[in-house]
Amino acid sequence: MSDSPAARLQKLFEGHRLTPTQRRIAHCMVRGAAEVPFLSSVELAELAGVSQPSVTRFAVALGFDGYPALRRHLREVAPAERVEVAQEDSYNEYQQAVLGEIENLRQLAEMLADPAPVEQAGRLLAGSAPLPVLGLRAASSQARGFAYFAAKVHPDVRLLDEGGSMLADRIDAAAGAGASALLCFALPRHPREVAEALEHARAAGLTVVTVADSAFAPVARHSDLLIPAPVGTGLAFDTACAPMLLGRVLLEAMADALPDAQARLEAFDARAAARGLFVE
Repeated sequence: MSDSPAARLQKLFEGHRLTPTQRRIAHCMVRGAAEVPFLSSVELAELAGVSQPSVTRFAVALGFDGYPALRRHLREVAPAERVEVAQEDSYNEYQQAVLGEIENLRQLAEMLADPAPVEQAGRLLAGSAPLPVLGLRAASSQARGFAYFAAKVHPDVRLLDEGGSMLADRIDAAAGAGASALLCFALPRHPREVAEALEHARAAGLTVVTVADSAFAPVARHSDLLIPAPVGTGLAFDTACAPMLLGRVLLEAMADALPDAQARLEAFDARAAARGLFVE
């Protein structure tokens, strides 16, 4: 398991039933793990976009007497020296967005220091035939990209990228055809029907593997295995480099668990060459 400040904070929050506001604070703290031990409750509240009393109640929910006690604990587990960050005016807004994504990828790399969750997810996805892949609205491109590549090594991938009344029918059809797991990409803003679909999938007997922007995302309680990958919020629309890369990592883990993955890839390459599918 990674021993980064973010990982230690994540461990602190595990096992606690948090309200949506408290999950927002927790997510904010994980994103700024190196800086949080030096923030006042007012500063943290402003950073998370909540009230100062909400920060106090959050600390109490974690088992501390108040925020000062929580901050003392964080300083004990944080690096000895505060990490210096670049001044906001050092870069323009586009550069800041790129640097924010680089930090998100760094967090993802730290999380992947423990490969067990990804390897477990790979086995679950490889063992499900068919394999439904769910992603609605902002997450539809992540689901579509995963499904496109997954179909080259998996015998039956079913993309679920449209909501509506037929979504439950398609989940039921996958379960009836032998599916044992469902992969979900869930990104902000989280559509209500994603949570409803995951609840339906679990009721149908499917194991839900979710890629979400945070371990505290609304879909967490409807997932059997959630692997977080942060999104960038520096531009008008969120950026999802880390979730996309995590999807490719899951593809690799799934392919490793499929005994005929390499043979399927070679067969595809042979067909593509015979058809002149790609320009050399």
